[in-house]
Amino acid sequence: PRRPVRQRPTPIPIPPTERTRAMSGLWNDFNDAQSNTNLIPKGTLAKVRLTIRPGGFDDPSQGWTGGYATRGSTGAVYLNGEFTVTEGQYARRKIFTLIGLYSPKGPDWANMGRSLVRGMLNSARGISDKDQSPQAQAARRIGGFADLDGIEFVARIDVGTDAMGEEKNEIRAAVTPDHRDYAQVMGLAVQHGYQPPTQPAPQHSVQQPAASPVPGRPAWAQ
Repeated sequence: PRRPVRQRPTPIPIPPTERTRAMSGLWNDFNDAQSNTNLIPKGTLAKVRLTIRPGGFDDPSQGWTGGYATRGSTGAVYLNGEFTVTEGQYARRKIFTLIGLYSPKGPDWANMGRSLVRGMLNSARGISDKDQSPQAQAARRIGGFADLDGIEFVARIDVGTDAMGEEKNEIRAAVTPDHRDYAQVMGLAVQHGYQPPTQPAPQHSVQQPAASPVPGRPAWAQ
């Protein structure tokens, strides 16, 4: 005799509303997931340290020495900056930003680079951007790019895009003592006005009176 064919039970259809409710967990519905959680929020103030990644390009006529500058394939010249957050919530995070020195397209990129460096020096050395005193002007001068390598200042974190169109953090501006949060972020009491390093005062030798000879001790041991 032939075995009867076992009929599979017909599945009960789940209404669309119940199906949606069942798939609305964090690991089922990703519509509200952030696109890039690794970004530091735009506008964040942070104390950073600049490390220049050497590119080996020099042009002494421009003051570009020490091998710090990099020349790109398009002819643009820049400092390849690695900014490390030193304190706070985002400590040890790294932000990579190019500081423009020259572009064959025109002066805009170099002007932006010079503006950023001016802000970095103002921030690192506690100078108001409006200060035009001789001390402030001296503080905005450097002997070479080596003076910028390792400089610490307060930066305003920005968000830009990379060559692939992906969002990334950038540093486009420094925060000076004019900002109300500068002292707190920098971690020091603000003293307006750059104080250049002072030379130690010359030490004048004082003639000490000769010690009286000790009886029984040879002359070389007195």
